[in-house]
Amino acid sequence: MTTPGTPSIPSGDAIPSTLERPGAARFWLAVVLTGIGTGIGAAVLTRLLELVQHLAWNGSGTSILDAAEHAGVWRHIAVLLGAGLVTGAGQLILKQVSSGNGIDTTAAIWFHAGRMPAVRTLGSAVLSVLDVGMGVSLGREGAPKQAGAVIANFFSDRERLSDEQRRLLVACGAGAGMGAAYGVPLGGALFALEVMRGRLALRYVLPAMFASVVATAVSWLALPDAPTYIIPAYSSSISCVVWALLVGPIAGVVSVGYVRIISWADRSRPTGWQRLAAPLLGLGLLGVVSIWVPQVLGNGRDISQLAFMNQAAPLLLLTLFLLKPAATVLCMRSGAPGGLFTPSLTVGALLGAILGHAWSWLWPGVPPGLFAVLGAGAVLAATTQGPISTVVLMMELTGRYRSFILPLLLIVGIATLVARTIEPRSIYDARLTDEEVEARQKLREATSQ
Repeated sequence: MTTPGTPSIPSGDAIPSTLERPGAARFWLAVVLTGIGTGIGAAVLTRLLELVQHLAWNGSGTSILDAAEHAGVWRHIAVLLGAGLVTGAGQLILKQVSSGNGIDTTAAIWFHAGRMPAVRTLGSAVLSVLDVGMGVSLGREGAPKQAGAVIANFFSDRERLSDEQRRLLVACGAGAGMGAAYGVPLGGALFALEVMRGRLALRYVLPAMFASVVATAVSWLALPDAPTYIIPAYSSSISCVVWALLVGPIAGVVSVGYVRIISWADRSRPTGWQRLAAPLLGLGLLGVVSIWVPQVLGNGRDISQLAFMNQAAPLLLLTLFLLKPAATVLCMRSGAPGGLFTPSLTVGALLGAILGHAWSWLWPGVPPGLFAVLGAGAVLAATTQGPISTVVLMMELTGRYRSFILPLLLIVGIATLVARTIEPRSIYDARLTDEEVEARQKLREATSQ
């Protein structure tokens, strides 16, 4: 029985919760194949990024900060100017070889039944890998997410899935890309549902989980199975619980400001001949700044690791809190493609570390690194508007499952509530217009059970 006024879905189009439902075999085969394809894609793209980074910076394939700190002045300028040239040329080439405009994954899921232009989307994914490997201040998860979405589209066509099934599979492919890129299978599944699909319905859980688990398992054949961030076994205390209650609203407000400036940068990407000039100027400026502050390069993973381990001075943390978001906005405004997951986490880590140092003067005893972890979770949850997936992601990314769960839940919940109250968009809704945001909310309400 359906709720009055709620659109019903034909049985052949619904998400099959058992193997006995009509079309179940085709749907579940598409889920498994999407997981396998996304895992392979994530592994290939990650290795390509490491190769580009090694060649560009003549150093480690995993730590851009170490390589950039030992690089000469002219390498900083030459590499980022090269990234600008690659970005501009890449955008112009994609415009020529692919008809129509690119479609953001979130918009594709909600308004185009998950359909995305394959050539343009995969081309953008490869371009983002080249850019991030050369030091552009954006996340590396954007490419595996896009690849997962395209692979899901392919198998949706091959198995002749319905629009509703395609929407879910594309979200699962994007989440599986996240899971495979960072080795976070459960977090990737929840990210697919809570952030990309916008629903945590029970019938969606198994497809998301299977796609993410399969993708992560396949990627582990080529990528290391280890936490992204290595941190001590921090323990909760009354002090950090009180801090979480006080800082939660601050993190929510900061997240709103960050989302709005990201939205502006994304909508203001260059067009026409500016597609070539803007990346050269913007990324060239980033290269100049990186001569003195190499931490502005890359997705921010190295900065977060230093903050989590309390290995960065307060003045450096404050400087990076101002410069790192500015660098991300500059890269987006210049037209460079890339993800926003790790940059958002880094903003939170810096905010938490700064406020944690201040709190330690009032109530000593808690390592500032724990405050950085809590701040990272708060801003990540508020900017993605995915509190449940964020809590799981933070535990999987750090390999710590219980030591700081209570203050993490508190600060994540408060920050997300404050952010949602002020701003309905997340960082993944940056390209949506106000009308599209309102339409999406109506779709959510109309299909809720």
